Amino acid sequence: MVAETESKQRLHLVFGGELKSLDGAEFADPSKLDLVGVFPDYASALKAWQGRAQQTVDNAAMRYFIVHMHRLLDPELP
Repeated sequence: MVAETESKQRLHLVFGGELKSLDGAEFADPSKLDLVGVFPDYASALKAWQGRAQQTVDNAAMRYFIVHMHRLLDPELP
């Protein structure tokens, strides 16, 4: 049993891919998305996002995102 004082998990997904246009967030080929991983907290997700985004800095159409999975799983969480 989990103690009530223990904080809930706040999972984050980091992924990215090449966009169709720099003006939107629609991917050119969703089958080629780069799934970086799922992380237990925002800080580690941000570190992974920064690392992957830095690797693709030469491609202006490449974008990476952090998805707050915990908000999808439990909308009551901040």
